[in-house]
Amino acid sequence: MAEELAINGGPKTATEGFPSTGNASGRDLGDEEIALVTEVIRSGKMFRYSGTMVEQFEKEYAQFLGIKHVQAVTSGSASLHTAVAALQLNPGDEIITSPVTDMGTYIAIVQSCCIPIFADLDKLTLNMNPKSIEERITDRTRAILVVHLFGQPCRMDEIMEIAHKHDLYVVEDCAQAHGASYDGQPVGTFGDIGCFSLQQSKQITAGDGGMLATNDEEFYARARDFHDKFYDRTGRTEGRIVQRIGINYRMNEVTGAVALAQARKLPSILQRRRESAEHLVSLLEAIEGINPPYMYPKTTGHSWWRFAFTIDEEVLGVDRQTFAEAIGAEGMPFATGYAGGTPMVTTPCIANHVAYGDSEFPWEPPYGRDPQYDVNDYPGALWGQQNIFASGWTEGHTIEHAEIIGKGIRKVADYYRSQK
Repeated sequence: MAEELAINGGPKTATEGFPSTGNASGRDLGDEEIALVTEVIRSGKMFRYSGTMVEQFEKEYAQFLGIKHVQAVTSGSASLHTAVAALQLNPGDEIITSPVTDMGTYIAIVQSCCIPIFADLDKLTLNMNPKSIEERITDRTRAILVVHLFGQPCRMDEIMEIAHKHDLYVVEDCAQAHGASYDGQPVGTFGDIGCFSLQQSKQITAGDGGMLATNDEEFYARARDFHDKFYDRTGRTEGRIVQRIGINYRMNEVTGAVALAQARKLPSILQRRRESAEHLVSLLEAIEGINPPYMYPKTTGHSWWRFAFTIDEEVLGVDRQTFAEAIGAEGMPFATGYAGGTPMVTTPCIANHVAYGDSEFPWEPPYGRDPQYDVNDYPGALWGQQNIFASGWTEGHTIEHAEIIGKGIRKVADYYRSQK
């Protein structure tokens, strides 16, 4: 006979909380970060151009990716804005991206006076569907801003083929995917520019911060200049002759010190996340009616920002809402969807074209066309937001944590199957 569920008065599976990236329980932060920050403070060199930490971080992260250039900035959003600015597109140009991501992705596009156009997603991963990307291309399309969600790479071979066919730039949003790889190649190295975040919840963190990566000398030069108000620090011109409008996204030395220490820990962090997550995958594979995380055949390195799974309602004999409430009562830290649970095309600033004053710039003619975003145009995104159960995953998660989560999910699944 199936064990009584906690939601029905039975014993709770998890009696303690799970590690979180929001505090020390799920973060690898310690003496290494303290030592480097102390070095900065004692030197008195807080500005990136007077110290060495930011520059060393850029050098070592470039080595990790196997790429020529890394430019550190103040946030993941700043990395995306800097990357799009480096493309030097025109007002009203269109960039195809994901309808399920952080606002930073859209800010980068609209603050560059371009228009976001949304491709539908693969419903089991919430990653961009290459077929849908190609269907959205118009004569105004200039770039694809790819989002690698939850730590799993998009299908980059197909996306890059489309980009080359239509002569489009590719920017990769790797904020959730440090260390992920597709067909043996790191994310952030497929397109023209890769962008990363160091925000509190990411695989490595400095609280905030970010960087972009590229092999293209011209894009690197533009990004370097844009993030530093377009000041020339290379000696190309005399004095501070500013050629274009830029912004101040410079990373400081204290942030750079933490980022450097974290970058050196990234291989170990990824190993721990993978060991515990892959153990949970094996546990879920053995539970009838539970579908473990779907991974593309060419995914060679999932970096586990989120752990996600789906259920078969018919096999279990229960709807997803009831299942969600039951595993929640067992102490399982899962919720359906991401970033509010609906595609971001419904958020007022996007749906209503609100960015600059009381205008609809850059959407409004004559700069751009006036796309109307209908959430029903993205059935894959809608299904995934409603059906994918996801929870944050950290380097603090252990095999024992995976065992408890697997036990709780099995308990609920077994109970509802027994009630059919």
